Amino acid sequence: MKQHFLLWALSAALASGVAMAQSDKPPLQPIPSLDVARYMGTWHEIAKYPNRFQSKCVRNTRAEYQAMPDGTVQVRNRCVMSDGQTTEALGAARQIGAADSPKLQVRFAPAWLSFLPMVWGNYWVIDLDPQYQLVAVSEPEREYLWVLSRTPKVEPAAYQALLARLAQSGFDMTRLELSPQE
Repeated sequence: MKQHFLLWALSAALASGVAMAQSDKPPLQPIPSLDVARYMGTWHEIAKYPNRFQSKCVRNTRAEYQAMPDGTVQVRNRCVMSDGQTTEALGAARQIGAADSPKLQVRFAPAWLSFLPMVWGNYWVIDLDPQYQLVAVSEPEREYLWVLSRTPKVEPAAYQALLARLAQSGFDMTRLELSPQE
């Protein structure tokens, strides 16, 4: 079970790291800056673009971020599968650029493979409310998209406003699928 979750996480990192064909959309812009310390903690997945590495997740998907002494971030992704079991993937993230950069890279491959660029996937914070309660995360090609919240339920007006901003940024809202939270 954990091996399957690790495999899908590794697949995501590999797919995100592969250069994709140029699109007619303007380059994706992350937020101007990110306070990584404020970003730490638990985030509940509210919606996502479907992807193969989360195909077995049916509810209660969440990510937990914890700052590590070496400056990296421990990433723990969890979800409940259709058989009721919880699966988990443990990874690491590193900030790219300045100390307030909203661009991170994440890997779920074993640490001994971290020297390989292809095991790192882009994790860009592209929308974030000032209270650090609702966030959208993607990568330059817009192949992946996650909407995360500090709480399992989101204020409908805030969610709709976020969706409108994402659509203006070139995201296909018809691909977005809600992630059940209990």
